[in-house]
Amino acid sequence: MSYTGPDFDPPPERRSRRGPLTVALAALVCGGLLGWGVYAATGGTDDKGAGTEAEGSPSAAPRTPSSAASSPAGSASPLPEDETSPASRTPSASAPAAAGPLKGKVVVIDPGHNPTNVEHTSEINRQVDVGTHRKECDTTGTSTNDGYAEAEFTLDVAHRMRAILQKQGATVKLTQDRDRPFGPCVDERARIGNAAKADAVVSIHADGSGAGNRGFHVILPGPVNAGEADTRAIVGPSRELGERIAGNFVRVTGTAPSNYIGGGTGLVTRKDLGGLNLSTVPKVFIECGNMRDSKDAALLTSGAWRQKAAQGISEGIVSFLRG
Repeated sequence: MSYTGPDFDPPPERRSRRGPLTVALAALVCGGLLGWGVYAATGGTDDKGAGTEAEGSPSAAPRTPSSAASSPAGSASPLPEDETSPASRTPSASAPAAAGPLKGKVVVIDPGHNPTNVEHTSEINRQVDVGTHRKECDTTGTSTNDGYAEAEFTLDVAHRMRAILQKQGATVKLTQDRDRPFGPCVDERARIGNAAKADAVVSIHADGSGAGNRGFHVILPGPVNAGEADTRAIVGPSRELGERIAGNFVRVTGTAPSNYIGGGTGLVTRKDLGGLNLSTVPKVFIECGNMRDSKDAALLTSGAWRQKAAQGISEGIVSFLRG
């Protein structure tokens, strides 16, 4: 997800970059769980940093890909027909969970945007209430300079995560699976996780910042109590979920935390996102990389790297749920 979408108001102007960052991953094993230890050698977390494009910027809108262009070299093989037919499922549908350590746990994966949002701009531009203010239902998301859409990336990673987590015994639900014409809106995305009584929710995105801005960051909910939004009960567990995802993402993908937001920690707290504000269950967003940087784009368009990304996020979720 870029700061052009799907659930962002334009954040404050980002600060200038700090000095070189030292990234460390501490494998702190406690009760069989991997701890998190990503930090910067200089400065603290800068939660006010952000990408450089304003929400709704034309430069961030993905090109409408053909079916061939939407599956770059190295992407996963097409899913079986029963998984790709819209009539075969709803966003909350899930295959029966296997026996495993996560038996009885519910995980909701929220693939950012929807590949067909580009065909429904009037619908996704309507305003919805996110607790603190009103904003667009959703956006089209960003894309690489070669036209690989963020919405295609997020859905691919979500499918890979679903397979991994189901093997661990979890019941896995997606907020959308290319099975609706647009959306869901950001408020509905939150409510899908709430209705499922999810033990963890992760919203998958990729950023659309400027060239040279690289790395991932995990977005955590801040304390909000306004209108329908009350995140106070989920701030603590969501931070733990985010820390475990960040640590495992570094370990599995080898990708460093963002060099342009988060002060090198890979963690950013936001209070303006409807998907977090309206959640009543532990939830985080992850920006897996910057689609507008050529080096990050080479990773994001690689099926092998997307598998690593899915593995890293999933292992963070498993660590959180088993803890």
